[in-house]
Order: sequence, then structure tokens, then C-alpha cells
Amino acid sequence: MTAAPTAETDHATPDVPEGEPGSARRVPEAVRRRLATLDDWLNPYSWVVTAVIVAVAAILRLTGLSKPKGYIFDEVYYPTDAWDMLQHGVEWDEKTNGPAYVVHPPLGKWLIALGEKAFGNTELGWRFPAAIAGTLMILILIRVAYRLFHSIVLAGTAGLLMTLDGFHLVLSRTSLLDIFLGLFILAAFAAMVLDRDAYRRRWLRALEGGLDPVTARRLPRAVPWWLLAAGMLFGLACGVKWSALFFAPFFAMLVVVWRVGARRSAGLRRPFAGVVGDLGWLVLSFTLTVIFYLATWTGWFVTNTGYFRHYRQANGLSEPPVLGALLNLMHYHVEAYTFHSGLSDRHVYQSWPWQWLLLGRPVAFYWSGDTRCGTPSCAAEILLLGTPILWWSFLPALAALVWFGIARRDWRAFAIGTGVVAGILPWFYYAVADGRTMFAFYVLPALPFLILAVVYTLGAIMTPPTGMATGAARTDRQLVGTIMAGVYVLLVALCFAYFHPIFVGQSIPYDSWSARMWLGSRWI
Repeated sequence: MTAAPTAETDHATPDVPEGEPGSARRVPEAVRRRLATLDDWLNPYSWVVTAVIVAVAAILRLTGLSKPKGYIFDEVYYPTDAWDMLQHGVEWDEKTNGPAYVVHPPLGKWLIALGEKAFGNTELGWRFPAAIAGTLMILILIRVAYRLFHSIVLAGTAGLLMTLDGFHLVLSRTSLLDIFLGLFILAAFAAMVLDRDAYRRRWLRALEGGLDPVTARRLPRAVPWWLLAAGMLFGLACGVKWSALFFAPFFAMLVVVWRVGARRSAGLRRPFAGVVGDLGWLVLSFTLTVIFYLATWTGWFVTNTGYFRHYRQANGLSEPPVLGALLNLMHYHVEAYTFHSGLSDRHVYQSWPWQWLLLGRPVAFYWSGDTRCGTPSCAAEILLLGTPILWWSFLPALAALVWFGIARRDWRAFAIGTGVVAGILPWFYYAVADGRTMFAFYVLPALPFLILAVVYTLGAIMTPPTGMATGAARTDRQLVGTIMAGVYVLLVALCFAYFHPIFVGQSIPYDSWSARMWLGSRWI
């Protein structure tokens, strides 16, 4: 297995002369290259690599999942809400024996409830769904990276880096909502990439079938199923947390840019002529987003006990069937948004977006000094901390991403960078505009794109300008680049192993714990 070039990999198909059976028109080789997509997605080696890395990730995320005992950090909220939803269909306030006022949509808590349904209201029950979600994220990331880079090595590297990231590991072992948000955002992006490839394949088949790009303005109508699937998945992401909406305009822009680019690659003189049709499909996809989002509120709709479920009726307003419920839900959303907008209370572990990639203020999920470790003074902690060598390489990788993206006009750099911007930049606005209370785990949906930026850079380091070669044709630049990339991954693995005890709450000597606080009081 060798790494493919970071630049677009050629998957050329021999030209078929005109008049030969099976082709109505000869497609220029350059057009074939520009419209090329991943053809060998069933490559067995790629799936073996995927299976091995996902198995390692699952072991790391599931081993010892029931410890520590009891709720840690915000587990005091979501697992209890999930258990109440199993009993009442909605979140419940045990003190008042009535519906609870909550400010996040219900899907993440329903997913936690699945674990509680299977394993009871226990640590394993409420943490198991998060571990599965985290493992699925790694699976999807590997396959997305393989489709982007056409390289088993780079795809495996992407999955391995996420597997060995402490930030992702901690959130995969804790019953919070953000891991589910990250899963659905990444899945929606994966569906968009599949839609991009499907659209390009359709153009290539149409050209082979005789479509004249000089006179053509669009393809014969066909349903973009993957684009619609992306809309559905995005609706589920919104059903976990509203911050998924930050990605909406950026993802929509990607779809339009990719489709215009495909038409340009096919040779159309007016590639923007089909934008209206693109927007039409996007509207339909977003309609599915709304439908699937509303579906996550099914428990609230089918019961009469949800908070604000009959707000209009209780306030002397008309409440017609269906419409009345939707208006009540709208009122609930207005109230919840008002709460979020005014959330500026100080918290000891809050942090600002410009600190996140620097690991300026990690969150302590759990701490105990009353443990045994074989020495008089011990400590056990679960610290939401990214693997430092990996995280401190994000900013250099993003700089390299911008450089190579502009120099090579590479669509992958643009796509990866767009995901990073969508996941981080909006938080800068809320930090500056109203000083909203924020925590480092808000960056989780951007993490897959940050890792892809690192992998993209590693691919550029490994790849000579002439492309990858094997055997005697292999250049010194290729060998040195591969060694550098391998050393980097090894250092990340060693760093992860060193910090692993404070990712999982293992009891260690206090001096050993203190030695891991590299940034002193910022990490305490």
C-alpha cells in the first residue's frame, strides 16, 4: 500500500474511438481526469485497514466504560433526562412531578435512552451510546478520507489520529450530547461527498452517451439521493444541538461550488446556468432537514405533558390541531433561544474559541484524590484534553492547507477548510458579541476536519511534485516525507499513551499526575 498524491489522483479510462460499440462519443482524456472519482471503494485492503482501526478504537472506548461510578460533569443532566423520557416520553422534573424545561432538542437524549433501555439506568447504560457514536465517527472518517485522498495509507492515518486523540476519547466515554452532534455532522458531510462523486459520474456517463457540452445546460433529471440523505442527517444533527445550524450555509455553498465545478470540468460554456436547479435540490434537502428535525420531537408531539405542549390553550389562545402544536413548539424554541442568548455566567472551566486549538483551558470531568495507586498520595482525573502533539499541529496544518489549496486549486483543501471554519468561526462571533459562556467541547464537530487538514498536509509532505512512485522509481523526497509522516504518527501515539491515564480516570501517583499538567494552572 502506498500513499497517493495529495493532488487529484488520475483514474483514467482508455478513450473509446467513435463508432466503436458501447460509446456514442469520444470523451477527451483531460475531461475524464477532471471528472474522475473513487472507483475502487470496495478495495478489500481499504476495508481491512478500516476494520482493524475501528476495532482498536472500539476497544479503547468500551474498556472500563462503567468507571468512574456515578455521574461526571454534565452527566447529571442528560442521562437523567433520557431515563425520564423512557418513562414519560418527555423530560421530567421529579421535584414538581411535571415536565422539565430543557434547552436542547431531544434526539441526543433519546440515543442515550437506548443504552439505558438495554443496560439499565447505569454507567454502562448511559455511556454505551456515546462510545458507539465515537467509534462510528472513526469509521466514517476513514471512508471519507479514502474517498478524498484515494489512499489507504492516508485514510488509515486519519482514523488512527482520531482513535489516538484524547479529546475524542473522553467525549466517547462520557454521556454528553456533543459526540452525537459530531457524528451526524460528519455523516452529513460524507453524504455530500458521495453526492459530489455521483454527480460527476453522471456527467461522465452523459458525455460518453453523446451529450454535447457545448449546447447542454444540464443533465437529464435524476434524483440526487445522497444530497437528500445529507439533508436528513443534518436534520438529525439539529435534533441533537442547534449549533449544527452553523454548518448549514457552508455545506450549501460546498454543494453549489462542487456542482458548478463538475459542469465546468465537463466542458460546459455556462457552468453557472444550472445553479437554479442546484438550489432547488438544496431546498428539497433542507425541507427534509426540517421534517427529520421535527421527527426528533415525536415524544413531545404525541404526549400532552411536554413543557409548553399546550402553551396557547393555557393562555387563552386558539390551538387548532397540528398547527397549534407547531406554534407551541415555536414558542418553546423562542424561549430556549432567549435562554442561550443570555447565558453569560462565569464558569471555572469555560474557555474562548481562540484558546481551543491551543488547549488553553481543558475541562476536568472528574477528579478524586481518594484513590489507591501504591503510593501515599494518588490522583485520578478525567480531563477533556486533546492529545497535545496532535492538537498543537492543527494550526500549522491549517496554514499548509490554505497554502496548498491556493497553489494547487485543490477542491479537497477547500472542503476541509470549510468544515473547520463552520465548526469554529461562528463561536468567535458569540464570544465577542455577547461573551457567551463556552466550553472546549463545542469544537468537537470541527475535529474530523482538523484531522483531515493534518492528513492532507502529511500527504503533501509525502508526495513529490511528480507523484508517488514504487520500486526503483521511488525518490528520496518520497522516502524522507514518508519517514517524517511516520515519525509524526508515532509521536502522537506515544503522547496519547502518556496522557491516557488522565483520559480514563486511572489512579496514578500525584507526582505523575502533576507531571502531565504541562501548562500548569491552565490545565488544573
